[in-house]
Formats: sequence, C-alpha cells, structure tokens
Amino acid sequence: MKTRGFEIARGFEELKPNLPKRSTTFAAGYDFESIETVTLQPNEIKLVPTGIKAYMQEDEYLALYVRSSVPLKKGLIKANSTGIIDSDYYNNPDNDGHIMFQLLNISSGVVIIERGERIGQGIFQKFLLADDDQADGERSSGFGSTGK
Repeated sequence: MKTRGFEIARGFEELKPNLPKRSTTFAAGYDFESIETVTLQPNEIKLVPTGIKAYMQEDEYLALYVRSSVPLKKGLIKANSTGIIDSDYYNNPDNDGHIMFQLLNISSGVVIIERGERIGQGIFQKFLLADDDQADGERSSGFGSTGK
C-alpha cells in the first residue's frame, strides 16, 4: 500500500520529468522542477507546470513553497503565498492532479525559468478537523475547483 509520494501526471510521460526529491538528509521539502521553459514579464503571474502529481493519506496535504533562493536570484515569489494540494486532488478527472506553481515576477525585468530548473518545494503535512466539521462535498475537477 502506498502512503505518500510522487508520480508523473498523465500526459507528461514522454517529457520524463524528474520526481521531486530532498537534497539533504534533514531537508523538509521535496524540490520540484519546471517541466518546460517559462518566461514571465514584470508583474506577470503564471502557472509553472511540473508534470508531477502527489498521493498521500486522507488527513494530509502537500504544502507548496517557493525555494528560498528563488526570490533573491530570480525575483519570483509564490503569488498565492503557499499552495495547498489536498489528497483528493490526486487523479482528479480534470487534470489528473498535475501540480503547478503559481509564480509572480516582482522584478523589473523579464525572468526565464529553464526546463529542469528547481522552482519550489513541497512538504507533506497532517491536518486536524474541528469537532463540528461537516464537509461532505466531493472534488469534481482540478485547479481552483472547490467552492464553485
């Protein structure tokens, strides 16, 4: 039985993306790479594809953060601060759970992210439910679909 990890998202198999991995023994985050070259104009927000999806337990989520060196070296930040990948995002019918990083260019120049460049990291975390929790909806599609 699988507990948590990463797979290549449907449609990205031929591009052979590298599965996220930790760089050091005590690193909390798994480094994600861009699966394509992406250009961001100043003040532009783009979804940067990774070609990766994540599976995890029902009481877990994957938190997405920009790598600490990216704002200083590239002038890029996560436009939504922290991305949250819920367990039910995996294998959803809309995009198969494909993880993308929403990045904002805060520099005054054009920024290019090269294919294979490490752009962010993901950290698996547990979450708790409130006593009166009554969530009973089911995910029907991919990115930004809950609450529609």
